[in-house]
Amino acid sequence: MTRKLTEGPIGPILLKLTAPMVLGIISVIAFNLIDTYFVGQLGTNQLAAMSFTFPVVMTFGSLAMGLGIGTSSVISRAIGKGNLKQVQQYTTASLSLSLVIVMIFVSLGFFTIGPLFQLLGAEPVVLPYIKEYMQIWYLGMLFLVVPMVGTNAIRAAGNTLSPTIIMAFAAALNIFLDRLFIFGEFGFPRLELQGAAIATVISRAFTLLAVLFVLRVKENLLSREYPSLQKTIECWQEILKIGCPVAIAMLLTPFATGIITRLISSHGSAAVAGFGIATRTESFALITVSALAASIGPFVGQNWGANAFGRVRKALQYSYRFCLGWGIFVAMVLHTSGQTIAAYFNQDLDVVGITASYYSLVPFSYGMVGIILVASSAFNAMGKPLPAISISFLQFFIIYIPVAYIGNNMSGLTGIFTAAIISNFIVGILAYYLSQKNCLHLNESMPMSVKSEQEIYS
Repeated sequence: MTRKLTEGPIGPILLKLTAPMVLGIISVIAFNLIDTYFVGQLGTNQLAAMSFTFPVVMTFGSLAMGLGIGTSSVISRAIGKGNLKQVQQYTTASLSLSLVIVMIFVSLGFFTIGPLFQLLGAEPVVLPYIKEYMQIWYLGMLFLVVPMVGTNAIRAAGNTLSPTIIMAFAAALNIFLDRLFIFGEFGFPRLELQGAAIATVISRAFTLLAVLFVLRVKENLLSREYPSLQKTIECWQEILKIGCPVAIAMLLTPFATGIITRLISSHGSAAVAGFGIATRTESFALITVSALAASIGPFVGQNWGANAFGRVRKALQYSYRFCLGWGIFVAMVLHTSGQTIAAYFNQDLDVVGITASYYSLVPFSYGMVGIILVASSAFNAMGKPLPAISISFLQFFIIYIPVAYIGNNMSGLTGIFTAAIISNFIVGILAYYLSQKNCLHLNESMPMSVKSEQEIYS
């Protein structure tokens, strides 16, 4: 607990936290893209099989991320209070909770592969490939969930560099192992899709060992004695109070995207392809603000636990200004070079035109998307997941989807893209207002002795 975020200049601290996270997010994206690239060389059925696994993998990823964010929230606030024993109890309990959840879901998932993917629409020719991949993936689920929870615990202590190094090395290791196990290079057996799963499990196993080393040796976040059952259950309840709503909120995004994709499909396959290119490249455009949103959690959590509400409010103000500036910059780049970027992915003129149309409109609301991400992360760090999940539900299901249906009837694809802008702006303004009002109200209600101390910190 030497890495305190409750003291010192706010801007440089946020920069120091965010910079490594950018590389970490790039590593995660590269991890998935390269897997897809290698499997795509095996054939259409193998690529289709991996595509069918994405919803399931995304669901478990959202579950793991929810547990991780819940862990980060309770640990960072405990660090802010200066309670080392409680920090260690929360960290140890979070790992045991992830083990229990892994056991439950592996038991359910391993024996329902066939019925589940048949329900998702997998054809008989694809199903054997899915079984090859998922049987190994489920057995290695331990190496997905536990490290994700552990890295969030490390970030809660203000250390974003170690998780980034671990993720980057794991991505590089996965690339190397993919070639060995998928294609059978250097004398290894050619295992194809099954080899992709093995490579993923091995690289994830490395992250587990590395995370446990950092938690135990470098950060001293694990208890030497395991907490009592009663204390463990209490810790689980605190983590799940944050983690469950976060996991649900994260699942809202792909669900809403599926509905919008279905709506866009009425305009033909070129429209779906153009929308797909735009939304996938969008993740790269938002890497920086996504990294900032991930970094703001530990900062807010520690300062919230220390009652430094003024520092939280200023950090959010700095973050919101950066999001707006970054959003304008990215929007100008995509607006002027949208056709060129789209042509790298597909040469069809209709696809390029639709992608460019998206780039000419939606990116001008990316600044608001950044504000939404930062505000949601801040609310979770404060131990208040309800505003965060409410923001997500309002954005997608109260505004975006209904307005997209209206816009589609009025002006087709342009109306759908405009609906995204409207929802981002309305919810972005609301997220800004709620977060600032929450911090200002608490800061004004603080005792004068505490307030003067926090003004010095600010």
